[in-house]
Amino acid sequence: MDLLNQNFLWASLIWGSIGCGYCIYGWRQRAAIPFVGGSAMIAVSCFVSALPMTLICLAIMAAVYWLAKQGY
Repeated sequence: MDLLNQNFLWASLIWGSIGCGYCIYGWRQRAAIPFVGGSAMIAVSCFVSALPMTLICLAIMAAVYWLAKQGY
C-alpha cells in the first residue's frame, strides 16, 4: 500500500489544517478539549491512510463539538 498517493496527500493537508486551527484556537482560548482534539487530528493525518483518516477526523470533530456542548 502506497501511503504517499494523491488522496493521502490531499486528505492529510485538509485534516491537518483543520487540526492546526483547532490547536491554535485551544491554545489561545486556554481550552483543553479543542487543543487535544486538534493534536489528535494532526497525529492522525500523519499516520493513517486517506479514508480512515477522514472518518477518524470527523469523529474527533464530533467529539469536540459534543464535549463543548456538555460544558467541558
